[in-house]
Amino acid sequence: MSIWASGDLYEPYVGRWSRLVATEFVRWLDLPGGARWLDVGCGTGALSRAVLDLAAPSSLAGIDPSEGYVAYAHEHLGGPSASFAVGDAQSLDFPNGSFDAVVSGLVLNFLADSPAGLTEMMRVTRPGGTVAIYVWDYAGKMELMRYFWDAAGQIDPAAIELDEGRRFPICNPQSLGDLFRAAGLGNVATTAIDVPTHFRDFDDYWQPFLGAQGPAPGYAMSLDEDRRAALRERIRAALPIADDGSIPLIARAWAIKGLA
Repeated sequence: MSIWASGDLYEPYVGRWSRLVATEFVRWLDLPGGARWLDVGCGTGALSRAVLDLAAPSSLAGIDPSEGYVAYAHEHLGGPSASFAVGDAQSLDFPNGSFDAVVSGLVLNFLADSPAGLTEMMRVTRPGGTVAIYVWDYAGKMELMRYFWDAAGQIDPAAIELDEGRRFPICNPQSLGDLFRAAGLGNVATTAIDVPTHFRDFDDYWQPFLGAQGPAPGYAMSLDEDRRAALRERIRAALPIADDGSIPLIARAWAIKGLA
């Protein structure tokens, strides 16, 4: 199975937390109603839902390379003003200047050529329109992943190279700002979006890592049973587990916007 394939498995991993970030992201953009929106790498539709619920768009299109995610988004959000299709973020099948706002959540760092992907987002944005994205703060306060990779690196040196905090150095305000300004976007602004990721108990935290949806779950499921159990117990020992068994963590995303 592809690591990005099943909407039903992605949702309990980071989909539920991405929805919280998406809501704050759309509020931060504060764009007028009636705009034409494109959600690049729409996944299961977390950001698209926030746009539909909060921004009163005249239309919203979402594209994603995963057929499974597109089917999930279409089933849950498709309608007269929202459409979803399989597509490539680095080769968008839309004419120049088609949209007033082009947005993307948790995608830019996964593109093989992030500058080219950003340039393509600008191409389909009208002059003066908004281009905006958010990414997880992998190296810092995206805590559910940080606890995972910190523990994995302690018991398996090979895991260090897989750590998203190491693999995605653009996921910080300075690097994102440099990328946006180099692309020619104006009025560039960044913000941190922190949302609570409250887990009922350790199983609520751990089970999504067994779904193979994303780099960390993919790594967990590549281990044999004994090594996976060792990783699980190393993480359990490090987590801030409350007296009632719950685990209060924070997920931080870095958001950035600019004008085409």
